[in-house]
Parts: sequence; C-alpha cells; structure tokens
Amino acid sequence: MAKFTLKTPFSPAGDQPQAIEKLSSSILKGNKYQTLIGVTGSGKTYTMAKVIEKTQRPTLIMTHNKTLAAQLYSEFKHFFPDNHVEYFISYYDYYQPEAYIPRSDLFIEKDSSINEELERLRLSATASLLSYDDVICIASVSANYGLGNPAEYKEMVQIIEVGSELNQKELLLRLVEMGYKRNDAYFDRGDFRVNGDIIDIYPAYSEEEAIRVEFFGDEVEAIYYFDPLTNARSKTAQKVIIYAANQFIVTQDKLKIAIKQIEDELAERLAFFKSEGKLVEAQRLEQRVGFDLEMLQATGACKGVENYARHLTGKKEGETPYSMFDYFQAMHEDFLVIVDESHVSLPQFRGMYAGDRSRKETLVEYGFRLPSALDNRPLTFDEYIHKDASFLFVSATPADLELGLSKENTALQIIRPTGLLDPEVTIIDSEYQVEKLHDEIKEVIKRDERILVTVLTKKMAEELTKYYIELGIKVKYMHSDIDTIERTQIIRAFRAGEFDVLVGINLLREGLDLPEVSLVAILDADKEGFLRSETALIQTMGRGARNENGRVIMFAKKITRSMQAAIDTTQGRRKRQITFNKAHNITPTSVKRNMDESLREEDYADIYSKKKKEKIPKGEKQKIIKEYKKKMLDAAKNLDFEVAAKYRDKIDEIKKM
Repeated sequence: MAKFTLKTPFSPAGDQPQAIEKLSSSILKGNKYQTLIGVTGSGKTYTMAKVIEKTQRPTLIMTHNKTLAAQLYSEFKHFFPDNHVEYFISYYDYYQPEAYIPRSDLFIEKDSSINEELERLRLSATASLLSYDDVICIASVSANYGLGNPAEYKEMVQIIEVGSELNQKELLLRLVEMGYKRNDAYFDRGDFRVNGDIIDIYPAYSEEEAIRVEFFGDEVEAIYYFDPLTNARSKTAQKVIIYAANQFIVTQDKLKIAIKQIEDELAERLAFFKSEGKLVEAQRLEQRVGFDLEMLQATGACKGVENYARHLTGKKEGETPYSMFDYFQAMHEDFLVIVDESHVSLPQFRGMYAGDRSRKETLVEYGFRLPSALDNRPLTFDEYIHKDASFLFVSATPADLELGLSKENTALQIIRPTGLLDPEVTIIDSEYQVEKLHDEIKEVIKRDERILVTVLTKKMAEELTKYYIELGIKVKYMHSDIDTIERTQIIRAFRAGEFDVLVGINLLREGLDLPEVSLVAILDADKEGFLRSETALIQTMGRGARNENGRVIMFAKKITRSMQAAIDTTQGRRKRQITFNKAHNITPTSVKRNMDESLREEDYADIYSKKKKEKIPKGEKQKIIKEYKKKMLDAAKNLDFEVAAKYRDKIDEIKKM
C-alpha cells in the first residue's frame, strides 16, 4: 500500500500529465535538480502533490512567504488527509533581534512574542519526522535556521508501555529533563501533573489531547488519552512515546559538557579583551554569560539559549549547523525538497546568511556575545543547495540558476485544466493614466468583477486610493506597512465583494489566488527596475489569468525591453493555449475557489455581560469554555491565529469570573 495517497476528485488535465510523468521519472532516476515552469492557474500545486504520490518520498515544501506557506498547508491537508502534513514557520508573532549600534552606543535588547500554536506545530513537525515515513512539511525560511541535534532529540524520548515497570519518581525527573514543567493548577501544553498514582502529561506538540498514565505501585496499569478541559476519555493505548518539549533539549551529561565548554570559551575571550585593554567589553561579557550559565545550570535553558547551540549540539567552530534538513535525513534516506516560487525563494535563502552574520559580528566584537554565537546561523546558500536530497523548483518565471541546475530535467505547464488563456495585454499612454483607469474600472464593476492596480510607491497607493474613494469607487490599498493579519482580512473582503479595487505595490504578485479579478492595471509600466522587470511584470500579469475575462492594461509612454519580453512570453503562451483549446473543443471557464468563512458565531461573553454581577452556573461556564476551546482550535487549524487568540482571551476571562 502506498504511503502517500492523494485524495481529490480531480484528474490531471492540460499539461499536467506530461509534467507529472517527466518530473517523477527524473526524481526516481536519481537526478538531483528538477524545475517545473508553470503559468499562473495551471495547477502547479496539484502537480506537486501528484509528484509526491508517484515518488513516495517524504517532502519538505519551502516558500519565501508565510502567507503562501499557510495557503499551501491548507491545500496539502486536503490533498493528503490520511498522511502527516506539518507546518514549520517562525513561531514569533513579533521578533526584534538583539543588536548593537556602536556609533550611537545603542544596544537593542531582543524582544519577541511567541505564538504558542505555531510553536506546537513546529514541535509536531519534528516529532512526526522522527516517528512516521509519510510526512509532508510546509516550511518558510525558518527551515534554514539552526535547530538542535536530531539524534539528541530522538534520544530525549520517554516510552511508556502498559505492564512495564517504571519508577514514578524517575519518570517525573525524566519529564523535567525533557523540558516539561509540573503544573497542578493550570494544565497546559508542556506540563505534567500528579494525583496519587496517576500522572497526566500534556505533550508540547499535542493538538488537544493529553495522556493519563495510571500506576499500580511501579507498574504501568493503564494508558489513555483524554480531553484536558472536560477530562473525558477518548481512547486507550498500550504504548506511548513522549518527545521533548523543545528541540534544544540535551541530556544532563551533555549539558555539563556544554557548560564547561562555554566557561572555557568565556575565560579565553575575557583574556583577549583584557590584553586589548577592552575592560568595558570584558565586564559586559562576563556579566551576561555568567547569568546565562547560572540559568543553564539551574533549569537547563536560558534566554537566548540558541546562541550556545554549537556547544549544546556538539558541533565544531564553523561547521554546518543542524536544521530541518537533518531531521529529514535522520529518518529518511531519500527525501524531496520542493521550492515554491523559486525565483523569489532562492535569492531570499541566499541573502539570509550575510545579514545575520553582520549583526552578530558586532555583538561579538563589543562583548555582548561569545564568538560561538556566530555558529547560531542560517545555512549558507551552498550548504542549502547541496543538501543530500532531490530538489524540485517551481515557478512561472524561474531564474537562470534553477534552469542551469535542472538542465533538461525541466517540465512546462502552459495549458490550464480550465482552458483559461493568459490575459490579453493592452498598452495605453500613461498621460492621464489615473483618469483613463477610472473609466476602465467602472466597466469592470458593472460585471461584478474585481480590479488589481499596481503602483510604484506606498505614497502613490495611498493617494490613488483616496482619489478614487472621492469619485465613489470602493477601493483599498495594501502595502508592507499593513501587517499580515490585516492583509489576509483585506484579501478576504476583496474576494467577498466588500470593495472592488485593490491597490498595491509588489504584494500582489506571487501565489495570490484571486479568481474574481478580471482586470490587472500596471501604472507606470515603463519605469525599468525591480518592480517593472520582466519577471515582476509576468508575475503581476498572471493575477488576471484565473478569470475568463482576464485583461491586463499597461500604462506607459514607451515599450521597454522588460515590457516587450513579458508581452512576448504572455502572447506566446496565449497562442499555444488557444490552439490546444480548439483541438480539444475546450471552452475556458473561470476558476471557482471557495472562500474561508469568517467565524460569525454568537458571542457567549456578550450574552453573559447582560447578567453583570450575576454568577454564571458552573456547569454553564464549563459548556462555554468547551465551546470556545473548540472554536479556538478550529481557528488555529485553519491558521486564523488572530481569531484563535480572541477565543483564548475569552476563555481566560470566563475562568477568572
């Protein structure tokens, strides 16, 4: 029986069959690099899923953008409901790395806010990789950053089996060593509690089930899963495996070795500073590292523990750090890496190392960190691209790098299963472009379709939005000053028809699936540069390729080289698509994609606010908490973390009543 089983009502169509066959065969033959060149709307994600099913390889899917990662996670969860689809992105809602600016003698303390649900998903990903063969992990650039040693993480497990002899005290000590905390008052993920001969453990990576272990003396009498909120039993188990609460956990023996190495490095660095007459730096370093050592000795962890990763993982100076790739390699001889939107993702991966290194070198030079902190770093591009895995690059506009690596192992996906054509391209003189676009917008709105407008600056986006609002157009703008959560809400409202025109800069290019859009307008298309390069123009034009009435208008005074290349590419594809449709008697139809419904349930807190000081019955309170928790978990599962956070806060409010 196949490990990976794709479940979908669709069958390969258009160019998908030949692309799936060519890419799968190339991977199974042992070729390291492959590229899928697929136009917008050609079903690249479905092709990726079929390649996974045909090759039967655990897969790491990487993209440069958290929003795209969330979209891919949702799609692959539907494609592979019976397999382990995991999600691995940065667990910070907010992150300000520590930094020092010598010119103004300004030290910026590390500041962050950890999203507990994202942290759980990361732990779930590493635990699944060491437990199952059928893992698909959707990841952002976070997968290139340092993690703990997978072999050490695998050793830090506790196996509990019915009928086995297990000293309760030793089990509790082991759980503490694995990073779990005893909490008899408020039982949460990463906690354990004790009640006589019963030990409850809430795995840090568990979605909503805790584990109850019942003892008779030192014999494990029963194991079962239960709901931590209601205590309702769900299923029994003969054996469970508990993984550590974080990836940097090490055994006590190795922690002692790491602490000794940190102390030796500190002594060496202090001697260097004193020999150079840098007494301030020496005092600063001794104070900071001394505090971290005390915390490590007392609790096994400290703030910024990742800066001591080289000592904790046993790596040598300058050696490649452990990353998500090592968790794949620890259990899987052959695995596949899919790089989505590779023309953007690969350059981003390339640039990560230099920026990180520059910041940390300053911290080391001025005594804020030990030199070993430099080894807490992302992978260099060479380390990444030469990993022992098969690579599949996916893009509508791959760069020379991907094409050069893949050579003849490249598949084209130009024909869409829906028969949709690349949009028609019209060039209009950019004089009075705002007024001319206004006339075009009114025609599109009459058909109840949407319009995307791309401009060059944030100021232009805001001013254009203001101008069109005054003319009675329902319009909003979106640029980098708007946070991720609000962007998602804006796009949802746009698709729902709450407004008709969305103005942006370069946020409207890769990966956005907006089938309601029939007009893409590119203002100042002749201003050569990053935002008006051939690749950027092709990607932007692709946003109009999911609607049968799709059109692109470029406002320009002249046709630049990039414009001409983008137009030639688009029109060449269009001719091929028209020929295919005629030969197979296909009528183009707009893509139909369901929208995620917003949660609009009745707010229980509002109901009870009417009672003011009246006490809520205990039974009713438990019902409300249970309902809220279900909604919170559902929202988190759908990656609506802002909604999940609201329900979490409501649960806390009710508990305090």
